[in-house]
Order: sequence, then structure tokens, then C-alpha cells
Amino acid sequence: MSDPHLPLPPVRMHELLSKRVTGWLSWTRRRRFMLRPDALAATMADIGAAKPDHIVVTGDLVNISTVEEFRQAADWLTRLGPPDHVTAIPGNHDAYVRTPPGEGFDLWAPYMVGDGAPASARPEFPAVRRRGPVAFVGLSTAVPMPMLVAAGTLGAEQIARFEAVMRDLAVAGLCRVVLIHHPPQIGGAKPRKALTDAAAFRAAVERVGAELVLHGHNHRTQLGRIDTPQGGVPVLGAASASAAPGTRYGAGGYNLIRVSAQDTGWAIDIEVRTIADDLAGCRTAQRFRLVAPRPPVAPARAA
Repeated sequence: MSDPHLPLPPVRMHELLSKRVTGWLSWTRRRRFMLRPDALAATMADIGAAKPDHIVVTGDLVNISTVEEFRQAADWLTRLGPPDHVTAIPGNHDAYVRTPPGEGFDLWAPYMVGDGAPASARPEFPAVRRRGPVAFVGLSTAVPMPMLVAAGTLGAEQIARFEAVMRDLAVAGLCRVVLIHHPPQIGGAKPRKALTDAAAFRAAVERVGAELVLHGHNHRTQLGRIDTPQGGVPVLGAASASAAPGTRYGAGGYNLIRVSAQDTGWAIDIEVRTIADDLAGCRTAQRFRLVAPRPPVAPARAA
């Protein structure tokens, strides 16, 4: 699931003396009528009924990055599930402005840190969480941007660490599911909303591969790809989990994903679950299968 954009709590006047004022105006005039708690409740109820093995949230839990929003989102995550059952990464709205250490999405650290890291540690990315045959590789594109810009950036250091991690996970024979907020494929988003170093990220994926990339940001279900020598890596975007039917975004929802090992790779079955018009849960909008071949593993170097 992605982009729940939890309802904005009361905002103090001094909190609007920054870029936040544009987000506050957008929320109060438009977004609060499209991204609604009753729609999100339908999504959460349907996820609860599906009983997935793991839940991932690909960013934008909040709107303008106030302290109260981060606290509210921390409470929401606990309702979604325990940290070993839920993985979250931040989106651009979760870094709308700079926040002091311990007051921003650091509050969600138990849901972001990789395996073996203390729950109290500050999130560091990539964050790897292994669950059965699947390795979730969480990335952060969340950096403060100028007024009216909703872009994201990974940075050269994070991309280098990502590439090393992905090589190790390939050797371990795991299904590598990459979590990133901004769509990284060519044409994934308009320039002011795009991933600034998408080309560098794609180049890394071309070198090390991936079985699936999950993103949010665009509030719509999307399917793209990153071409590699071994074939196309599927890039799947989720609709906003709180987008109400009949609004500009269309009905939101989430993607239910089933991964199964095959002799030559992985079968990844996608069920797009869309919020029903009566808000009584979700319905199946479409189903399709993606096939990811196992990457070739380089032989170990001689000592």
C-alpha cells in the first residue's frame, strides 16, 4: 500500500511559516475531499481480511511534516501491525521540511530499520528485511525540496550501498523486492515530481538486477519496467490507499502480491484491490502474473 496521507491534525500558525503553507492550502482546499479516512478504513479492513504475511507502505504517510502528524502516523502504524509484520519507507511529504532528529519519521524507526538494527536506531537506507524467501530492500528518496517541488533523490552513496546489497541478496538466492517512493522508470513522473537521479538508479538495477520494484507517489496503479541484460524488471506503483471513489484520482486501494518460487525464477501474482463504491471494503480490479528469472550468480573469487 502507499500514500495514505493521514488526515491533517490542527496546525499552529508558526508551523506554516515555511513550505508547509502550500501543502496546507492544498490539503484544506482540495486534497482532504479526495484522500479520506473512510476510504482508508475500507482499504485497511480489506487488508485485514486478506491476512497477508507482510505489509509494506511506500511512503507519504503525512502531508506537511508537522510533529503531530508524525506522532499520529506512528500510532497508525501500530494499528496496521507490529514492526516485524509491517515495513515502511518515507515519501516526499514525510520530508516536506527539515525536522530535528527524533521528531520526523525517526518516530517510525521500528518499521523502517533493517534486520538486526535496534528499533531505537535512526533509519538508515538501504534497509534490508528478509521474510522467508523474500528480501525487502527499503530505500529513501525523501529529502526536503524547494517550494512547489515534489521530487526525490537517492544520492550516490545510497545507490552504491544498494548495488552492493543487491549483489549479496542475489547470491543468497532471495526474491529481491525493492521499495522506493518515487517511480524510477523512464517517464515515471513529471520533472517537478520525479526522482532526480533515476538514471543512476536504473543503471545500478541494470548491473545487479531485481525481481520487483514497488513505488507510490502518483496515487495511481501503474506498471512499468527497467530494462536489464537479463530482461525487464517490473516496476509496480500502488494507488493511494485513501483515495475515495469518484474523485480525481479515482478509487484507491492496494496491491495484493503473491510470490512463489519456480525452477527458473519467481512467479509474482498481482491482484489490484480497489476501494468499492460503497466503501465496504475493496474489490478485485485486475489480476496478472509477472515472471522474474533468477539472476546469474558470479562465481566466488579464489583466495
